Amino acid sequence: MTDLEHYRRYLGGDESGLSELISRYGDALTVYIDGYLGDIQESEDLMIEAFSYLCLKKPRIREGSLKAYLYKTARHLALRRKSRRRADFSLEELINESGAQELVEEVVGNSERRLALHVCMERLHGEYREALYLTYFEGLSYAETAGVMGKSVKQITNLVYRGKQSLRGLLEKEGITNA
Repeated sequence: MTDLEHYRRYLGGDESGLSELISRYGDALTVYIDGYLGDIQESEDLMIEAFSYLCLKKPRIREGSLKAYLYKTARHLALRRKSRRRADFSLEELINESGAQELVEEVVGNSERRLALHVCMERLHGEYREALYLTYFEGLSYAETAGVMGKSVKQITNLVYRGKQSLRGLLEKEGITNA
């Protein structure tokens, strides 16, 4: 079943539709939020809050846009939570968080190549890192990423292009030449 079908089942009163959406996106959304907060427990709370917004607001969702809605909501919640200081998307804390280790291994992987990618991603400018993460790790389209980050599609295109160029250079310095 598609995300939209599960969402419609939930709107029709079938709680299993929401449960399926949480099992599909809960862990990855928690990891994404943790990139902002650096606190896995607080990230889990905000993941639940993002799904709560979905339940309370019951927005009209088109096919293929539920994931983007959840990420946009999660980003907004994380930025609001971090409003006292500059919030910058970071992967650095994910490896060090005790509760996040399993989630990181599940989402990012555990090979040496993936570790080099992780290290190089952390060195990127925050907006490059976030745009690449959303498009390549989470599979969002440029339009969906633009909606999540509050940018135009053209800006996302530029961020992804520049991010890939920067990442390629960093990976080559790490000895990965076929990047």
